[in-house]
Amino acid sequence: MTMSFSLPLVKMQGLHKSYGPIQVLKGIDIEMKPGERVVVIGPSGGGKSTLLRVMMGLEKIDSGSISFDGKPYISSAAIDSKTVIDTNVRRSIGMVFQHYTLFPHLNVLQNLVLAPCKVRGEPRSKAEGRAQALLERFGLAAKAKAYPAQLSGGQKQRVAIARALMLDPKLMLFDEVTSALDPELVSEVEQVILQLAAQNMPMMIVTHDMWFAKNIASRVIFCAGGVVVEDGPPEQVLGSPREERTKEFIDRVFHIKQ
Repeated sequence: MTMSFSLPLVKMQGLHKSYGPIQVLKGIDIEMKPGERVVVIGPSGGGKSTLLRVMMGLEKIDSGSISFDGKPYISSAAIDSKTVIDTNVRRSIGMVFQHYTLFPHLNVLQNLVLAPCKVRGEPRSKAEGRAQALLERFGLAAKAKAYPAQLSGGQKQRVAIARALMLDPKLMLFDEVTSALDPELVSEVEQVILQLAAQNMPMMIVTHDMWFAKNIASRVIFCAGGVVVEDGPPEQVLGSPREERTKEFIDRVFHIKQ
């Protein structure tokens, strides 16, 4: 199915989310075009990961709405705070987490074919063929029969990305996927994501790695205090931010790196 390029792929309007008395999202409005690679940066507790979890339907919202590919996806009325999620739309979105979330009792191949077989009823032989092709592509063909405990952190994360791709998502969400890795393993995961970017896979990425943000993003959003503070091309937001709050954050992050 061809997506209409006149419509945003994702449209978030007035997203509010609280945990008890703590407001995490305070009226977020974001539009994302097909093919965009949006990197979300900002201080801890600024609402970045919550935004992705809301987008994946893992967290309910207090009010607001999200449409996806021109269709209503998530909505909530402030009156009764009931969140409505279209599960068919949610199947078009893949997410990779910081801590892999692989099934430890299944080998790599079994982790990859589980969802296509269970969710779609795909024949196992067909799913295994697609899984082997993905493992080959990500340099993991030799690990098909290995269990997660036998893999390095970088290998686990690449398997997690391959597993998400098995459902042919129209959008990929990455939540701090390199932050739990040893520094020497970070680049192998980033290379896989750069591969997807080269194929115009739309993605929204939360990261603290400014080098990665600069290299992967077509657009950078700086979130702090539950709101979008700045939004623009990576060279502008990371190189010469307009907002003082953004500038302070960028200066501090790059100072820590040195």
